[in-house]
Amino acid sequence: EVQLVESGGALVQAGGSLRLSCAASGFPFDDYAIRWIRQAPGKEHERVSCIESDDGNTYYADSVKGRFTISRDNAKKTAYLQMNSLKPEDTAVYRCAAHFYGCDSHAAYWGQGTQVTVSS
Repeated sequence: EVQLVESGGALVQAGGSLRLSCAASGFPFDDYAIRWIRQAPGKEHERVSCIESDDGNTYYADSVKGRFTISRDNAKKTAYLQMNSLKPEDTAVYRCAAHFYGCDSHAAYWGQGTQVTVSS
């Protein structure tokens, strides 16, 4: 069974940090790019960050550049999103997705999401 399970979401004060995890199973994690996406209530989803499977190249939305860092541990089949200097506007449900043909392709698998709430 294919699974992507996010964890690490919490309520945190502005300026704080969180690290989200995306644990994968049931498919060859090494072969897939991993993307983090977020959606706040009443807003469109936003592509936050992505990390390629082959060269490890990373991409970030302008809104998080310099504050968030995406990484992956293929041995643990887990991707991470380190979020620093959090702002209230970072409040959203964060989901991870796996892309077989790289960050520019459609997602093959999705997780259920983890809630991040940043208080001012």
